[in-house]
Amino acid sequence: MLRWWIQALGIALALCAPAIALAGNAAVSSDAYRDRFDTVVIDAGHGGEDEGARGPHGLLEKDVVLDVARKVAARLTHAGLRVVMTRSNDKFVPLEERTSIANDARADLFLSIHANAARDEGARGSETYFMSLEASDEHARGVAARENQAFGAKPGGAGADADPLVAILGDLIQNEHLSESSDFARGAELRLAALDSGPSRGVKQAPFVVLAGVQMPAALVEIGFITHPVEEQELRSAKRREAIAKVLADAVLEHARRHDAQRGVGPAAGAPQ
Repeated sequence: MLRWWIQALGIALALCAPAIALAGNAAVSSDAYRDRFDTVVIDAGHGGEDEGARGPHGLLEKDVVLDVARKVAARLTHAGLRVVMTRSNDKFVPLEERTSIANDARADLFLSIHANAARDEGARGSETYFMSLEASDEHARGVAARENQAFGAKPGGAGADADPLVAILGDLIQNEHLSESSDFARGAELRLAALDSGPSRGVKQAPFVVLAGVQMPAALVEIGFITHPVEEQELRSAKRREAIAKVLADAVLEHARRHDAQRGVGPAAGAPQ
């Protein structure tokens, strides 16, 4: 009887093998689909009553970055990616809503776009940040403090009474994405530096709360100093904004290609080669 059951089981497995193989292939295909880089969240800083920084001739950060964000989104959408914007018009979006939008979208990258400011009117150039609890330098700490102030948030996170398990999980998630965040930030800054404007101020780290809350690779780009008279004039130009949008979109697409190549995933139909 035992021999009969073994033979029957063997026959059943043989008959089921094609179905199992198809199911396995479907699972692999499904995994590959999930691994493909296909969604980007574009975060235009500030908005609504939160004007951000103001230039010496009245140009507002919230207006500049929204226009650039829209242009980046249009380019990425045209390239075949799904783009989610935390704001698409002049409204204030709270921090928790921005992070929820990004996390609910299960995005592959979060890109926050800002314009820089300094008391020194001579400060100029672009710089790109990724998340760290420790700032690279005093300037980076000051930039993070200014941007965080818009949300009424503190760099340390949820506060001293936060659940330690949540904090540990948050650290693990951040560490998982730290390398990709760094890689994207460097790629974006290299392209910004190639534009014929102020010098590149490099890639830095700082405790930006908007980056800390998202569960994906993330970077914050300061596209220039709106407080610098020449850069304010450049940022007022539609041509300049289009040039910035192009290099940021190119950085995203290059990151997407590396992401898929590392995972052995081919480009989706209609995606850029």
